Parts: sequence; C-alpha cells; structure tokens
Amino acid sequence: MVRTPPRHGAGGLAIGLALSGGGARGLGHAAAIAALDDLGIRPAAIAGSSIGALMGVGAAAGITGRELAALAAAHFLDRRTFLGKLWQLRPPRFMDLFGPSGSLLQPERIVDLVLPDHLPETFEGLGIPFTAVAADYYGWREVRLTTGDLRSAIAGSIAIPGLFRPVTREDVVLVDGSIVNPMPFDVLPDELDLVIAVDVVNGPTRRGKRLIPPPRRALFGSIQILMQAVVQEKLRRRQPDVVLRPDINRFGVLDFLKAREILAAAEPLRESAKRTIGDAIEARLAAPALSRRADRGKSL
Repeated sequence: MVRTPPRHGAGGLAIGLALSGGGARGLGHAAAIAALDDLGIRPAAIAGSSIGALMGVGAAAGITGRELAALAAAHFLDRRTFLGKLWQLRPPRFMDLFGPSGSLLQPERIVDLVLPDHLPETFEGLGIPFTAVAADYYGWREVRLTTGDLRSAIAGSIAIPGLFRPVTREDVVLVDGSIVNPMPFDVLPDELDLVIAVDVVNGPTRRGKRLIPPPRRALFGSIQILMQAVVQEKLRRRQPDVVLRPDINRFGVLDFLKAREILAAAEPLRESAKRTIGDAIEARLAAPALSRRADRGKSL
C-alpha cells in the first residue's frame, strides 16, 4: 500500500511524477527532475519503471536532477570506465555464465554501482513515497513494489531479459518493468492533484540509407514497439495531466557511452517543462477543488 501523499508543490497541490523505461534514454529524466527542482516542487509520490525506477528512486531519496545528471556523466565518462563497470557486474563464478540461471550481468550490482552509498536500505527510508514497477515472470503480471528492501526492487525493475539476470524477491522472479508498464503514471495514488509523466520510450527510426536494421537494433526496436502499444492502450483509458518528452529518440537503448550527449540533448526540456508544468499548476488551481480529478486526462 502506497502511503498517503503529502502536499508538496505550488499552491499546496500534491504532484506525482512517473518516469518511463527506455534504457540509456532514461538519463534524460534528469532534466525533468531538475525542472521540478527549479520550480521548488517536491513530488508527493514518484513511480518508475526500468531506468525510470533507477532515476526515480534517486529523486525519492532527495538527489537533485543536477546531481543525477552528474552521476550519470561520471559513471559513463569513457569507454574504459564503462567496460570496467560492466566487468564488475559479471557473475561471481565464470561457470555461472553457462549454468541454467546464467546471465551476463547482475542488476543488483548495477544499483550499487550507479546509486550513492547513502541510499536507504528500504522504501520506508525514502523521503518521498516511491513505487518501482517490475514484471512477475511466472505470474504474467505487473508487480508494484512499495515496501521492504529497496535494491532488490530496483534491480528487478531494470532486469532486461537476456542482458540482466532475473531477480528473485520473496519467491517471485522479477524482470524488467517496461514489459508490463513502460510509463507507470497509473500506479500513482489517486489522491494526487496533478500527475506528470516523462516518456523516453520512443521507437525505432531509420538511420542513414540502410533500410533493414542490424539484429540487435531490430530486437530493441521491436521491444520499443511493444512498449508503445502498451502505453497507447493505457492512454486511451486515462492520461496524465502533463506528458514530457525530451528530444532524444536518436539514441539507442544501450547508448550509455553517449551519456553526455543524451544529457545535453535532454537539457532544453528543463526550461520548456517549467513552462508547461507552471501552466498546468495554474489551470489546476483555477479549477474548483471537486472537479480537479474529474478534469484529469487532458494532456498538455
């Protein structure tokens, strides 16, 4: 059960933030978080899926958007540093790569590498109520993680099949949350006055003159199409009040070595987001209190 959201935001509004999956493009979430920082808005609740969970838990722990961007830039500064970090994520025993549960990378360890040491051990230690979305592999369903051990929850949410080893948490096998809920605005508490979603899912685009994509790009592009189908179906039934989309579709899911470029491309969103969010806050404050939630669904 998600804790009742406190009201931290302009005019006393309770504002929620949902961060989508999208691989390396998720580094662009830092610009949206920085926009809220600039406006003096502390979200009443945050939800994240996959890379959105990794960035979202940082914000829920009190890390600013500027600090998250600096952390990303430092971790993926150059190829040697990046490959060194990947080596640290390998299974403890070489033979584990070939066992029945073998996979190249362990998501629990990337949480330890990327996020600061002072991150709380449990959800209950966070300053802002937070929900991480993962997929129950054997249960064929969405899992909303809001209590207990924090690192295993984030690890489960980012566990991309074929790249990361699935995570076992309380006898449930978890894989990447983007499979079931790429942009989890609908898991935020109903009591919120305003819901902001940041969408970095995007989709495949043609690059250069080559028409047929190489195998890896085709795989991840197909996953993006599936994610978009899920998002579009959700949006037919309900919409956030604000959807922010940084201009970073030219980057791939695994383009972490282009962290600085991604952050730079997303930075213009910081200013435009402040205007959009400010307009949405003014409109919500002008609406009668009883009609605020009824008006939700009009994307700005």
